[in-house]
Amino acid sequence: MDDLTAHAALGLALRIGASMLAVGASCADVTSTMLRVAAAYGLTSCQVDITFTSITVSFDREDAVPLTAMRIVRMSRLDYTRFQGVTDLARAIGAGDLDIEEAHRRLDRVVAAPATYRRTVNAMAWAGVAGCFCLVLGGGWLEALLAALTTALIEQVMRVLNRRSLPVFFQQVAGAALATGVAVLLLAWGVEVRTSLVVAAGIVVLLAGLSLVSAAQDAINGFPVTAGARAFEVVTLTAGIVVGIAGVLDLARRAELPLTVVTTAPSPVPFPVALAASVGIAGFWSLASHARPRAVGLAAIAGALAWTTFWALSAVGAGTPLASGIAAVVIGFSGEVLTQRLRVPPQLVAVCGIVPLLPGLAVYQGLFRIVVGADIEGALAALVGALAVGLALAAGVTLGEYLGRPVSGERDRFDERVRRRAMTID
Repeated sequence: MDDLTAHAALGLALRIGASMLAVGASCADVTSTMLRVAAAYGLTSCQVDITFTSITVSFDREDAVPLTAMRIVRMSRLDYTRFQGVTDLARAIGAGDLDIEEAHRRLDRVVAAPATYRRTVNAMAWAGVAGCFCLVLGGGWLEALLAALTTALIEQVMRVLNRRSLPVFFQQVAGAALATGVAVLLLAWGVEVRTSLVVAAGIVVLLAGLSLVSAAQDAINGFPVTAGARAFEVVTLTAGIVVGIAGVLDLARRAELPLTVVTTAPSPVPFPVALAASVGIAGFWSLASHARPRAVGLAAIAGALAWTTFWALSAVGAGTPLASGIAAVVIGFSGEVLTQRLRVPPQLVAVCGIVPLLPGLAVYQGLFRIVVGADIEGALAALVGALAVGLALAAGVTLGEYLGRPVSGERDRFDERVRRRAMTID
C-alpha cells in the first residue's frame, strides 16, 4: 500500500472515531470501530489510543517507518442522529461497499448536517426531563411545572454562556445558582410547594451522574486514562454545582429567609406515576439528545423496562445498587439484541434507559448536607451510595452488551481485541 492511501485510510478512521467520541460513544466502541474501518482498507496492524480529548492511531509496517496520526476531540452533547449516521457509514465501510474518497465525502455530509430539532424543541425536552424527574421524586404537578420552567431557563442561560465560551465550571455555577435562586424566591413569596424538589429537578441537567457511569464503564473496559479524566470531570462539574448552591444559600441566610429548601426526603410514589414519569424521562432525554421520533419511542420503552425491573427487584428486597445493576444488564442486553434491526444505536437504549435510575437525588442530598448542615458523615454516605449506583449501572450495561453481542451477531475479532484490554495477561 502506498503512503498516500495509507494516510487517507488512517485519516478516515481518525475522523470516524473522533465523531463518535464527540457525541457520546464509549471508548471501547470507538476503538473497535476504528480498527474495523482501518482493516477494511488493508491496515490490519493498527494500534489505537484514546485519552478523552485526543485519539492516536498508528499503523505498523514491517518494511517501512510506522505511520502515526493524532486528532483532537472537541466534545459536544449527545446527538444520536449523527451517531447513527457515523455508525451506518462505518458498517458500510466494513462491508467493503465504499472507497476511501466516497467514505470521506459521506462523512463530511454526516458531520455537517444541521441539528435534528430546533433549539426550542431541545429546551422543551430538557424541561420535560426535569418535570418528570420531579414526579419520580414525589412532587406534584405544580412542582413539576416549576421545575420544568426553571430547567428551560437554565438551558437558555447556559446556551448563552456557552456561546460566549465561558468555561463549563462557571456554567455549572450559574445553572445551580439559578435553580437554587428560584427555590429561594418561591420561599420568600410564600408559595406552597416543596422547593427542594424544584431544586433537585432543576439541576438534573447539571448533575454528573451520567458522566460517573461513563467513567466507570471506561475503567471496566480497560481505558484507565480516559476513565480518570472523566472522573476528574465529574469532580469539577459537581464542584461547580456546590459553589452555585452555596453562594445562593449564603445570601438567603443573610436575608434571614427560611431555608426549608434543603429538605431532601422523597415521598412515596405510586408505581403507575413513577412508571409514566420514567417513560417521560427516557423519552425526553433522547429527544434532547437529537434522536429521531422512532428512536424516541424506543428510548421511552427502555425507560419503562428499566424502571419496571428496578421496581420489581426492590419489591423483593434487593438494595438500590443491586436492583439498578440488574436493570442495567437487562437494558444493555436488549439494546444489543434489538436495535441493530431497527437501525438505532444500542447506546441510545442503554443510556436513555438508565437515566431514570441515575443517582441524581443521592448526589443532591450529599451536596446539601455539605453546604448547609455541615453533616460530613451523612454527606459521605449519600455520595458513596451514589457512587455505588453509578458503578452498578456501568457494570450492568457493559455486561448486558457483552451478553447481547453474540446473540445479535455484531461481535467480531475487533470487539474481542478491545475486550482483552481489560484482562490480565499472565
